[in-house]
Amino acid sequence: MIGLANPTRFLALVERLVPWLAGTTIIMLAVGLYLALFVAPPDYQQGETVRIMFVHVPAAWLAMGGYALIAIASLGTLIWRHPLADVAAKAAAPIGATFTFIALVTGSLWGKPMWGTYWVWDARLTSVLVLFLLYLGLIALWQAIEEPGRAGRAAAILALVGAVNLPIIKFSVDWWNTLHQPASVLRAGGPTIDPSLLTPLFVMAIAFALLFATLHLIAMRAEILRRRVRALQQTHVAHAALAEAEA
Repeated sequence: MIGLANPTRFLALVERLVPWLAGTTIIMLAVGLYLALFVAPPDYQQGETVRIMFVHVPAAWLAMGGYALIAIASLGTLIWRHPLADVAAKAAAPIGATFTFIALVTGSLWGKPMWGTYWVWDARLTSVLVLFLLYLGLIALWQAIEEPGRAGRAAAILALVGAVNLPIIKFSVDWWNTLHQPASVLRAGGPTIDPSLLTPLFVMAIAFALLFATLHLIAMRAEILRRRVRALQQTHVAHAALAEAEA
């Protein structure tokens, strides 16, 4: 981590990793989609609707994982002053927001045939909607404050305050009587899903995680280069103003 605090070293690592990550992501997505669409059997209760799970569940996991990443990076910004912590957080926000949106849409599509409605103000659904709004708030905050340092510190505080929503999302089905089904994969007693459905789900989860990692590294690279360009422009403007004053 200390070595990667140097943006130049980090960019060199990204250049080496991204092609391999992108290739592996494409392969895993292809395998996962094949298993989900053509190998996994219909559920005895949900029928073909169960296939929505192979997109919905990994997207929901990555929605929460993305925000957890932002919260950890925010600690790096406020406490450890890691040079790339704010870059990591800012780059993760749009990606996490996208996965959250996918989770909300696919959940609504699943809810219509299962619950008879696209949306209910269920504790799990409402807390995930709050997560999506937190993502949008962070993105807006970074855009509203021009100076990266001030924007990073303000966003870090908001991200850490909003992190309290993560355990609410996770345990909402246990704390309240909700329509959303309880955990069936990541639970103390082990998964309750049949292996014929669980295997494609895990493959899709790995594919989504690789996709997140690939997009995150690309976004971090773009943000580092954007800040370098901004710094060069400011230096140029300062030198021009100094030369004009001396003239």
